[in-house]
Amino acid sequence: MRSQTPVAALLTISCLAFVPVLRAQTPVADHLGKVDFPTSCSASVQPLLEKGLALLHSFQYQEAQQTFAEVRSREPKCAMAHWGAAMVLYHQLWDFPTGANLKAGRKEIDQARKSRPAMPKEQGFVTAAAAFYQKPKLTHADRTKAYSEAMAKFHAQMPDDVEVGSFYALTLVALAEQDVDALDNQKKAITILDPLFQKYPDHPGVAHYLIHAADRPELASQGLAAARRYAQIAPDSPHALHMPSHIFVRLGYWQDSITSNIASNDSGRRLAAEHKAEAHYQTHALDYLNYSYLQSGQEAKAREVIAHANHVVGASEHRKQDYHAYLAARTAIELHRWNEAVALQEPAESEDMLDVVRWARTIAAARSGNVAEAESAFKALQKSVAAREAAAAKQGYPPPKEKATDLREAEAWLTFARGQTGAALDELRAAAAYQERNGGESLSVPAREMLADMLLELKRPGDALAEYQIDLKNAPNRFDALLGAARSAQASGNAAVAQTMYAQLAEICPAGADRPELQEAKTYLAKK
Repeated sequence: MRSQTPVAALLTISCLAFVPVLRAQTPVADHLGKVDFPTSCSASVQPLLEKGLALLHSFQYQEAQQTFAEVRSREPKCAMAHWGAAMVLYHQLWDFPTGANLKAGRKEIDQARKSRPAMPKEQGFVTAAAAFYQKPKLTHADRTKAYSEAMAKFHAQMPDDVEVGSFYALTLVALAEQDVDALDNQKKAITILDPLFQKYPDHPGVAHYLIHAADRPELASQGLAAARRYAQIAPDSPHALHMPSHIFVRLGYWQDSITSNIASNDSGRRLAAEHKAEAHYQTHALDYLNYSYLQSGQEAKAREVIAHANHVVGASEHRKQDYHAYLAARTAIELHRWNEAVALQEPAESEDMLDVVRWARTIAAARSGNVAEAESAFKALQKSVAAREAAAAKQGYPPPKEKATDLREAEAWLTFARGQTGAALDELRAAAAYQERNGGESLSVPAREMLADMLLELKRPGDALAEYQIDLKNAPNRFDALLGAARSAQASGNAAVAQTMYAQLAEICPAGADRPELQEAKTYLAKK
């Protein structure tokens, strides 16, 4: 998996004109988008099959599973119901199936084959899924490659089919998530999805997968049209309501992200109460919501989100505690509240977020000059990272190729606090280079920004400004990067850049923004 960071896991520009749909599409039940997927199953179950497919495209796995199960109960020999039941067990961009789920998926695909699907498209999907669920023991990456290669052959046979094309593109994004030619596979997926998006602007999978394919700094603008569209396509899906914020955050569109995630959280809460969705749709929305409030200068609202983590519908008490700890740690670091971060309490009932809390405590102690406390927190962080990597290896993921980014960041600040500035800077440069090769950081302080902060503390404002400017190119409109760049420009005598950065900081924050650093920008701008 690509990320080694502490993070575990609407409209402000004019609407775009879309090319008209060139063939009829069937609206599915509810508001989940439009799919057209003829099958050899009976007409009576066809609407349910298409609803299940639309849910699958929006990663609404629990409700999709319920829907395909209903089709099987009505028509046990419907091959595509068994195919759908297998595919909901493969969360391609979230987690890999357990051994039990691989076995269950294989059983469903065997049943789909026995049902002898009559249509070539049905046969193609079943054959491709069989490549993933094959019995021999394979690595996660090899199993994903086998499925992608089967879908590539299928796509070559039906290059204009929207279902085949969208599912094939998703396999390429999944390969990128497995560190297999990540950037090339994301670009290839965009090449496939772009023309489909123009032709099928209401298809949930096309817009969804295009957003995922573009979810890195250098590609994000290519996903903006899909981000603007997806929530309109499937407003009954909390994940569809959330997904646009992946692009909005990459581009620094904070209010768009806030609007998106408020809607997603509300939808997720409703579906969780109806036992149609897991709690993580809410927590994922809260993650992006808290981050977007922080970047737009709204501290009080960011803290309200932390409190709301205690009320996630359907979440266990220890998961609520975990998520509260994660958000509190991220918030303290973003706000540079070092005493608050050092005082963070570790979750008592679970180790899932210990690495995040210990990362925050190490950096905060080091940045406030408490070397002994930083050393103690860093030793604890080393244990957490080792446990995390051992658990990943046990789940079948390959060992990391480089030192974990959170470990590098924490070690860099500890080294800095010990007075070894050259080694500290080298460590952060290595962390920044790793992050940027692998798609950048989207929900935490980028290592590049930490490098700039360190240079500014060393009274090297010109060097700091250069790093902040790189950081802002990769992560536009980050509050602290703009503030740091303005301070660096001012300290190095570059009044024009200081003016620009302070003005941009003021512009991204709404009237009610309450982060105290905003007064600094207002005071500077008032003098000009």
